[in-house]
Amino acid sequence: LLSCTHNHTPPSPQRPHGAGIAGNLHRISAVGSRKEMVVGLTYRVARAVSGHVDMVYNLLQSILFVGRPGVGKTTVLGEIARVMSDEFHKRVQEIGGDGNIPHAAIGGARRMQVTEPSMQHKVMIEAVENHMPVVVIVDEIGTESEALDCRLIAERGVMLIATAHGQKLENIIKNSTLTYLKPNLEKCQKPILERQASPTFEFLIEMRQMHYWVTHQTEKGVDLLLRGKIPQAKVRTRDKELKVVTERSKAYDQCDVYYVLHFLEVDDLSIRLAFSVSLFARNITLRVAFS
Repeated sequence: LLSCTHNHTPPSPQRPHGAGIAGNLHRISAVGSRKEMVVGLTYRVARAVSGHVDMVYNLLQSILFVGRPGVGKTTVLGEIARVMSDEFHKRVQEIGGDGNIPHAAIGGARRMQVTEPSMQHKVMIEAVENHMPVVVIVDEIGTESEALDCRLIAERGVMLIATAHGQKLENIIKNSTLTYLKPNLEKCQKPILERQASPTFEFLIEMRQMHYWVTHQTEKGVDLLLRGKIPQAKVRTRDKELKVVTERSKAYDQCDVYYVLHFLEVDDLSIRLAFSVSLFARNITLRVAFS
């Protein structure tokens, strides 16, 4: 990348758009012009933050994390890699990263670099076939090839922990490969979606905020949504002392209300008012009363 910038030549499949710095989490990305010249750089400063794994310490199985950019998905993956390798003594293979010296945040986990983004799915299969990992960690599943190879990895009995583009369970349902969905065109005139097998990931976690996560059992959640019903979900948050609090299962649409109240830092112990929260995106109105 630095040589591209010096010569003002554009990034290409041979010259990647971004580059990391060995031994840390910072990353530099190039900005191109219409004339295919590098005209700017974006330098992202990243830091390893510990403690996120406490939110899912008792749930470390096959998990797919979704959430908006910058909410901390990649940070969580790095800490899970460290805990699985150093505390659980598992053979962990992380796919991705840059620089020959990995950051200490991933602990004893091994890392396989991806030369080109389009080759990530092949590196995933190579890791399983040649390096015998117990856990494979992949950041940013975004293509059909990567989703298909995730399914192959899961079918081989390897624990898979990954992130994907999207913010909620409904976004992942649109990715038919991740949820193992297939249109059923035989029973009715209108195509409907039905599941043919178990989803690739056992759990799906929506990272709404750094300390507000909505946990789904993927199989049950997908089936209920396809039937037009509201699935149950668990909200994991932190209290004022930053201890993890896992709420009882509640209707998925109620999680939006709790998210608003949590985001506004409303103390439900001191409030004796009734809140009416209108969720225009879903065209429903939920009334929450505190007694």
